[in-house]
Amino acid sequence: MANFSGKLNTIAQDTDSYLKSVFSKQNSKSHLIKPMKYGVFSGGKRFRSAIVVNTGKIFRIDYKKLIIIGAAVECLHSYSLMHDDLPSMDNDDLRRGRPSTHKKFNEFTAILAGNSLLTLAFEILSGSDLKISQKIKVELIRALSNCSGHSGLAGGQYLDLTFENKNISKKNIINMQKKKTGELFGFCCESIAVINEYNIKKRKLLKEIGLQIGLLFQIVDDLIDYKGDSATVGKPTKSDEKKGKATLVNLLGYSETLNFAKTLKKKLDQQIKKYGIKANDLLESIEFILTREF
Repeated sequence: MANFSGKLNTIAQDTDSYLKSVFSKQNSKSHLIKPMKYGVFSGGKRFRSAIVVNTGKIFRIDYKKLIIIGAAVECLHSYSLMHDDLPSMDNDDLRRGRPSTHKKFNEFTAILAGNSLLTLAFEILSGSDLKISQKIKVELIRALSNCSGHSGLAGGQYLDLTFENKNISKKNIINMQKKKTGELFGFCCESIAVINEYNIKKRKLLKEIGLQIGLLFQIVDDLIDYKGDSATVGKPTKSDEKKGKATLVNLLGYSETLNFAKTLKKKLDQQIKKYGIKANDLLESIEFILTREF
């Protein structure tokens, strides 16, 4: 995994480098630029960007195009974390070992900076740096809109908060987590099919792989929250149980949830191996999810 970590760091550096170039072109007098940069340059591994890149490698998509799409995804992801941390939502004071955006600045600034990162994602996809046709850009924006709105990420966050301290079935928890976390990963994989103008069947197949990757990522996050070390995670652990979150760990217990995650990983491996040796980096991405420090 050491070699994979190096590849992950390279993608993160290239994504950050592109994002910095985007911010260099923004209106420097805007009061929201500073909190936007605070939220997006927060020390994350840029794992979603890596999923875009590693899926794109399978189909020989130009690396720069993949980094630009990954940068848009990371803007949207950062917006979701900034809002997720707000007192009206998960009320988390720390994110990756430092104050959440609303603690560093204030609540209305975190909301507006988050909204601005969301719109910046679409600005990136529609911009001249992304050398693809307008038709494909429109389809990418449509796909990202679908995965981030009421039927995707935002809808999943609503369910996550609504489900607190309630008896929720395994099926409904999985559905919620696919929306909250899986949909953005779904776009990471589906975007490759959009660029290549694949038919609906191929698009759905790649999106489903992304959804399952996202589900696995969220389940492992929940396992880490249950048993992980706060210093390693960068925020207090065991918060899901305290908040009465509807997670598979709280429903099934640690061991059964870990077994579920391992089974899910095996199924993903089988699907991805069909793409041959070009899919090795994507396979390593899946392995990385399950071997993160608990």
